[in-house]
Amino acid sequence: DAQSLLDQAIAHGAADAAAVRDMLGLADRGRVLDLLDLILSGDAPGALRELHAQHMDGADALAVLQGLAEAVHWVSVVKITPEAADDPAASPDERDRGRDMAARLPMRVLSRFWQMLLKAIEEVRQAPSALMAAEMAVIRLTHLADLPSPDDLVRRLNDAAPHETRGTAPTPTLPPAGGGGQPMTAQSSAPAAARSSPSPASGEGRGGGSATVTALAPEPTPDPLARYRTFEDVVALIRARREIDLLVQVERGVRLVGYAPGRIEFAPAPGAPADLAQTLSRRLREWTGVRWGVSVVPDGGAPTIAEARDAERGTLEAEALAHPMVQAVIAAFPKAKIKEVHPRKAEEEALPEVEGEWDPFEDE
Repeated sequence: DAQSLLDQAIAHGAADAAAVRDMLGLADRGRVLDLLDLILSGDAPGALRELHAQHMDGADALAVLQGLAEAVHWVSVVKITPEAADDPAASPDERDRGRDMAARLPMRVLSRFWQMLLKAIEEVRQAPSALMAAEMAVIRLTHLADLPSPDDLVRRLNDAAPHETRGTAPTPTLPPAGGGGQPMTAQSSAPAAARSSPSPASGEGRGGGSATVTALAPEPTPDPLARYRTFEDVVALIRARREIDLLVQVERGVRLVGYAPGRIEFAPAPGAPADLAQTLSRRLREWTGVRWGVSVVPDGGAPTIAEARDAERGTLEAEALAHPMVQAVIAAFPKAKIKEVHPRKAEEEALPEVEGEWDPFEDE
């Protein structure tokens, strides 16, 4: 391959590195850094002119983007290990420019450029016009340079929120899953460990001494229903058995009226199967080896698990919408919508608030 390329270069009269680069359609590393500088400064017209100039000088559009990716990778490595700038393949000017970029560019910016360039290279390979795809990639990259970083965006939104409530989030009170009220539980008193009674042979009451005979109680028999003290334990059993159809029917169709281990009383929600009680009783008996009484009443009962879950989601969304930070986001991005809300965990509540995102490679 090397001999073939050498013969090709001789045939083209390529006498120096620049001529060989033009012959092979490679990008000049120095000019790639020029293009990267224009992109990082957000100069879209200048970046497009430089891209066209390199293309007119023989550089393939795909090769230019690959050169950009290599340059971003090199600058990232220099940021982590400064000695990597002493690349013998780079000119002294390129080394100085690499060190300068590594010093002023945060790692998160370099990472974003790297990810976008990888995507752009695939697009250029698949596009009917490589140059057009490369142009669109350069335009996207120049706009990315103007976008605020995530911590800058949070800081701006924080500044837009009311000062008296800035940085605080409501802690939602979650309703218990599966319905309200405390579950009914079966209680039993354990037998005494030992009982003492006078022995007829002791002579007690006849003037003699007394003796005590102690009888130990038998070991208690394990209760097969001890694991199912609440209705939530029953739901967990159905989930563990992977009975998806039954799980959905129970979550959507059971409005719990009363519960004790081995007994369930519920009012069916609209759409609940007519044989839900029989199916639930049969499955629980198969799984636990104990007969379960499942009865149905006409109305009443707590909300179903699905209804409680929907109510919880609505409460969390309402609390989130009332938060000053979310209101600032909606004001800045009118088309934004809340997709999902997660309650803040106790350990997150205990963590101190941090201003922005910490970058170990950026001096604040």
